[in-house]
Amino acid sequence: MQVYLVGGAVRDKLLGIPVREQDWVVVGADDKALLDLGYRRVGKDFPVFLHPETHEEYALARRETKTGHGYKGFAFDAASTVTLEQDLLRRDLTINAMAEAEDGSLIDPYGGRQDLQDRLLRHVSPAFSEDPLRVLRVARFAARFAQLGFRIADETLELMRGIVGAGELDHLVRERVWQEFETALKETSPVTFFRVLRQCNALAVLLPEVDRLFGIPQPERYHPEVDTGEHVMLVLEQATRLSDDPVVRYATLVHDVGKGVTPRDNWPHHYGHETLGLPLIRDINTRLRVPREYGDLALLVSEYHTRMHQLGEMRSATILNLLEALDAFRRPQRLQRFLLACEADSRGRTGFEDRPYPQRNLLLDAQQAAASLDVGALLAATPEQRTDSVKDLVHHHRAELIREQLGRSK
Repeated sequence: MQVYLVGGAVRDKLLGIPVREQDWVVVGADDKALLDLGYRRVGKDFPVFLHPETHEEYALARRETKTGHGYKGFAFDAASTVTLEQDLLRRDLTINAMAEAEDGSLIDPYGGRQDLQDRLLRHVSPAFSEDPLRVLRVARFAARFAQLGFRIADETLELMRGIVGAGELDHLVRERVWQEFETALKETSPVTFFRVLRQCNALAVLLPEVDRLFGIPQPERYHPEVDTGEHVMLVLEQATRLSDDPVVRYATLVHDVGKGVTPRDNWPHHYGHETLGLPLIRDINTRLRVPREYGDLALLVSEYHTRMHQLGEMRSATILNLLEALDAFRRPQRLQRFLLACEADSRGRTGFEDRPYPQRNLLLDAQQAAASLDVGALLAATPEQRTDSVKDLVHHHRAELIREQLGRSK
């Protein structure tokens, strides 16, 4: 029995970056051999075991045979006769198809080390096309390593287009798609992920609401980049610059989908796109099983981002209405996320990247002023108020506090 460190740990060690996790491959053994050594089997689809002390994953070397559609349509052979080279051959990219022996020597049968030096994401073998999930994985690796200068090999990108064209993405489990999306939103360059998906035509399949925005014009006066899809990518870049929160980044990704369904006769204007986008975002949230905190913020940003940009022109009562719509008094974290997404939207325009966004502090000051109201003291001082008028009374006094705050801010 021989044990090898494989995959991302070997790759990241060679790149000189922190290793996220370690995976191991066992050659020359079977299930019984590992169970006898105290390993615990956890893999349902193929033999994966947890080490009795470190609890790291150890997988028996295996070969794969395509038997159906999707990333689960495979039969596995994990016999003790499977070699390390055969196991590495089934992996997605050459940079993930290297192994390190117990003595520290590198096993690199498919040129992964050279591709690391060349900053190239290249498939290992034609079997790459058998797993549609690899379209998303390669896009995600492109997003992770974009700042290191990695690019996708032309021939690999062509295989990705072929997978999409064959309809293989239709067989992916939607929860698995969201898992890749969420991970990509946490990477150093999530915009690269979505640009790659568009390059290989996968964005039109997985997120058509965003894909259709490319080519749709906006008023050049407010959007020098003109193209709505490009605007969304710029906004996502700004969200990445402002925050590492994937919830904020998702909201910016879908905030303008309503512009894809506004009447063409009105272009380049998109009147009412804020509310037109709401059913589209709900469809995305349902289709991809998007977690509620992501979906709720995305809906709020879509509906209220334009209003937020116009905050300096609003009356105090209207500002209070916005704060109440955001549930800002009970959910301050949601307010902070909303503000980050709106600031990213404002800055996500050519030439506006470093412009200040005073609306952010304006709304925060308004929220703090309104929250300073002592509701208990107010109600004690006006005991004659009926229950159904208490809400209006609180609203009135909070609006007055906001009005006073606005006066001090001028």
